Amino acid sequence: MQSMMKAMGIKSDSLEVERVTIELSSKKIVMEKPNVTVIEAQGQKTYTVMGSEKIEELGASSEDIELVCQKTGCSKERAKQALQESGGDIAQAILSIRL
Repeated sequence: MQSMMKAMGIKSDSLEVERVTIELSSKKIVMEKPNVTVIEAQGQKTYTVMGSEKIEELGASSEDIELVCQKTGCSKERAKQALQESGGDIAQAILSIRL
């Protein structure tokens, strides 16, 4: 199979990868130590990634939201909004609510 692919100008290699992260609009898919194969044909590369995935929601963590609520007395929705506006900076989020 490998020789037939080579004859057709297709190269295939395995990569030693520590982590693969795929960022979507609302979450990240993270794979630790996945098996990654790269296939190159006609100047284009295709990557195949296999392994266990971990889903990470984007945005503020529940701990960060709780901390902002405790320090400001605001609602969770307001804390979440302030954290999003501050790019996740807790101190900035607290200051923006207090001002």
